[in-house]
Amino acid sequence: MFDRHQGGERAVLVNVVLAPPAPAGDPAEFAELAASAGVLCVATLAARRDRPDPKHFIGDGKAEELRALVTDVAADVVLFDHALSPAQERNLERLIGCRVLDRTGVILDIFAQRARSFEGQLQVEMAQLRHLSTRLVRGWTHLERQRGGIGLRGPGETQLETDRRLIGNRIKQLNEKLERLRRQRQQSARARRRASLHTAALVGYTNAGKSTLFNRLTSSETYAADQLFATLDTTLRRMNVPGEHPVLLSDTVGFIRDLPPDLVAAFHATLDETKDATLLLHVIDASADDMDAKREEVVAVLERIGARDTPVLEVYNKIDRCTDVEPRIERDELGTPIAVWVSAHSGAGLDLLRAAIAERLDLEKLARRIMLAPTDGRLRAQLYEMGAVLHEKPLDEGGWRLDITLSPGRWGRLFPQRPLPAPVPADEYAPDAAATTQEPRADA
Repeated sequence: MFDRHQGGERAVLVNVVLAPPAPAGDPAEFAELAASAGVLCVATLAARRDRPDPKHFIGDGKAEELRALVTDVAADVVLFDHALSPAQERNLERLIGCRVLDRTGVILDIFAQRARSFEGQLQVEMAQLRHLSTRLVRGWTHLERQRGGIGLRGPGETQLETDRRLIGNRIKQLNEKLERLRRQRQQSARARRRASLHTAALVGYTNAGKSTLFNRLTSSETYAADQLFATLDTTLRRMNVPGEHPVLLSDTVGFIRDLPPDLVAAFHATLDETKDATLLLHVIDASADDMDAKREEVVAVLERIGARDTPVLEVYNKIDRCTDVEPRIERDELGTPIAVWVSAHSGAGLDLLRAAIAERLDLEKLARRIMLAPTDGRLRAQLYEMGAVLHEKPLDEGGWRLDITLSPGRWGRLFPQRPLPAPVPADEYAPDAAATTQEPRADA
């Protein structure tokens, strides 16, 4: 039996390359993860294996080499870029004599440091407890001691059983609190649907520039930094785009390779914002060497959370770091925008992005021609405020003829008693000599 060693700041990073079909790791990304966790990398150890060793993951010989390396550099913690079983963690700690964390433990530690909101802290604690509950068995010497003393002797229960029960009770409490918060989110989502507000959600690999892009599009000042998982808490702000607006833009937690299942489960309520969005903006780091692999990883996570069928507009960010890449919109064979190349840092291409978002949202809108009486000035002003008016023509008998575009929900809310007009051919929307697109007068 042994007592677990406490964590420290000096770390040895272990990168193991396994034979296919195991996915290849990224040592540079793992080093960045370690730096984001606040540790100092003092040494690295590389290993190759056909398959993980059941006892030490890296085999007995490499484990001895790791023990010697930890002693030489006076390391406080060893970080593995793989998921370790509880037994492998215990065996390595017993042999090496210092704390051992796997990739999941490192990511959980980063999340614990970065969570700011009440909901985010609950979600991280939930994920940590679920991860810890698998690592209680015979891991600490005190967990095997029965509680004793006058009046307490007898069958009793071991400290292990007590800790397991306490963790189970705490997980139950967290589930109840998170369920209440999830119901509040659902109520907010229903209110947005009743108001016919479109929601666009930023998704992407961590450190792809989502928060910087979010600040640019919404004129906000949320925290953004060139580091993994700089922000965790979902933020919602208003964004103006051409045409009917406003649009609500949400910034969500970034994804990463081998995202721990406990985190996905704990952040389920937050990720529902992604699943319920009208349009997903998949932000991709255009300067990354493994851009395609990271793109596929995000697509896989979207499938896991049930958001695979939500319409997606790809946003290739950081073109300022690329050579000979200009801002542009890519379209499919039908002319629909499918990708936009921008730089959130310099602002290049953001107007194209807003136009592409408006165009994708317009696919769900109804373009119609309506007649308004002179007494409908307030409704006319409201349509202009929404940005729904394409063209206007004053009528000789008074009133206006308006070409407008509205989502079905807003059409039903603004014109509950009016039957939906027949669509007008697109070529008739071009303004003629008598048509105007003036803004409504203040006295309208």
